[in-house]
Amino acid sequence: MKILVAEDDGELARRLRDDLTQRGYAVDLAGNGVDAEYLATEWSYDAVVLDLGLPQRPGLEVLRHWRARGNSVPVLILTARDSWRDKVDGLQAGADDYLAKPFHVEELAARLGALIRRAHAQAGGTVTAGGLALDEGKQAVLAHGRLVPLSGVEFRLLRYFMLHPGQVLSKTHLSEHVYDNDAEHDSNVLEVHVNHLRNKLGPACITTRRGQGYVFGAER
Repeated sequence: MKILVAEDDGELARRLRDDLTQRGYAVDLAGNGVDAEYLATEWSYDAVVLDLGLPQRPGLEVLRHWRARGNSVPVLILTARDSWRDKVDGLQAGADDYLAKPFHVEELAARLGALIRRAHAQAGGTVTAGGLALDEGKQAVLAHGRLVPLSGVEFRLLRYFMLHPGQVLSKTHLSEHVYDNDAEHDSNVLEVHVNHLRNKLGPACITTRRGQGYVFGAER
């Protein structure tokens, strides 16, 4: 899963990137509103952490522009302003959740995970699909009664598959959601990770649609 963190406080942005990366996300950073609006227009993100007080273009304006263009990416507003009016303005502009500074990173990560699960109709606190259940804290998966450890890329890849069961997902599409923008998007390496998942979970969990991509679980 790929996250955009739009935050002009460089130290905070790097801390969030490091923490969310450790939690199994690919993370891109934007330090101003112009860059944030551009990145979320050009790339497909699974969620955005958006500071309202961005330079060059305020966060609310950025959010309104996304929603006006039909971009429905889940957005968690992050701001130092905590009045009820600011919350109302953010939610009316199209935000999905609101977190005031200062905050605990654990709470931000929990809210972010909930937004992503909700966007994919996962009602519980755990991502489940195809008889599997992800343990996001341990970055492992419960399969056939045993906990199977996963590498960082395997975890991100399987989480994306499990949130899109039955869908044909191309290598390009998967790479865009598994790696951040600075990483090399090598389709051959991605294929290796898919094969690792098959070896760990069984060859039938992910099928190949030749010339199209991969399908996790039963096709729609």
